[in-house]
Amino acid sequence: MQSPTDISTDVAIVGGGLVGLSLALALARGGIGSCVVDPDDPAAKAADAFDGRGSAIALGSARVLQAIGLWPHLERHAEPILDIRVSDGDSQLFLHYDHRDLGSDPFGYIIENRHIRRAIYACLTQEPRVRLVAPESAAAVTADSTHARVRLASGGTISARLAVACDGRPSPTRKAAGIGALGWNYEQHAIVCAIRHEKPHCGIAHERFLPAGPFAVLPLPDAPDGTHFSSIVWTERAELAQMFVELPEDEFAEEIHERFGWGLGRISLAGPRWRYPLVFVQAESATGPRLALAGDALHGIHPIAGQGLNLGLRDVAALAEVLTDSARLGLDIGAADTLERYSRWRGVDTVGLSAVTDGLLRLFSNDIAPLKLARDVGLTVVDRIAPLKRVFMRDAMGTLGKLPRLMKGEAL
Repeated sequence: MQSPTDISTDVAIVGGGLVGLSLALALARGGIGSCVVDPDDPAAKAADAFDGRGSAIALGSARVLQAIGLWPHLERHAEPILDIRVSDGDSQLFLHYDHRDLGSDPFGYIIENRHIRRAIYACLTQEPRVRLVAPESAAAVTADSTHARVRLASGGTISARLAVACDGRPSPTRKAAGIGALGWNYEQHAIVCAIRHEKPHCGIAHERFLPAGPFAVLPLPDAPDGTHFSSIVWTERAELAQMFVELPEDEFAEEIHERFGWGLGRISLAGPRWRYPLVFVQAESATGPRLALAGDALHGIHPIAGQGLNLGLRDVAALAEVLTDSARLGLDIGAADTLERYSRWRGVDTVGLSAVTDGLLRLFSNDIAPLKLARDVGLTVVDRIAPLKRVFMRDAMGTLGKLPRLMKGEAL
């Protein structure tokens, strides 16, 4: 975790978030070495106060985490999602997904990001193919016909066959490569916190669409003493979010009851509150000369369907497979034809899901009577047509379509 002078490696990863570090571990499983440049201090990022978010990890994404060695560190922190209930405000009609309709596997798991991050750091200490350079910033990323080079802010250079931008939605690496991006500000913030409640959640994930944005209550593991916990992801208009975050705890809990009701009994706060601005980003291309984009650098979507990290882990699985297959054939892992396979594979999925989440947000984040009626009819129709419902359920599990090997539980 120290700054280098000069390093030569297979892949240079710019950005040490959950996607960048997961990619490094996945590549290592395929015998490919990498160096990850992260501007943040790993010790600070492992602290509870760094990130209050929890992630909905679809079943396919959970298989990726298992394949790269994280699951033994995560299993006790992972709460299975057994049912999903989607409702439109206070309507009595809702869409209900029951995992038993597809077999015994859960739809996925809710895991707090801090636990995923700690699991990654634990695995990195045992992985000689990955070098983490942190805290350190990339001053420039350049490429020629044979190599990508990352010039570090403190001096020194990382030389690699390929650079991967995992440096978030603003992505200086993407911009420097001349790759454009479509984007806008939703004028919304996500308020995130953990709550304790009187009644068990029974593994049910709730998403309620309200005029200000979706309101989700996601199951977390019980405490050893039996206390029940859930995670709140509350989308609110930007101008009001800070006011809600600063409310006294009892008033904040009442606001949750106002939006969700009393189905879980009395609710109280179980920790700090965070808020995160919500913006949309979709890169015009997944690749550039000796450069691939992954995670939020490629696509930053609204959390309306809880698919953000899942989309990033699909990038990880696809890129790791493409690079591993090329390396085993003795091909150049940074060559244009290698990257074209990754670009084709991820293009339809990323653009399609980005469009769907944005469309859902615009459809549901209003209180227009004709649209509300159409939404309720739509939810009822999907709920009652079993074959269509199973397709949506498999999609929620991350098991639909052409999947990389890691997402099918297979080794690279």
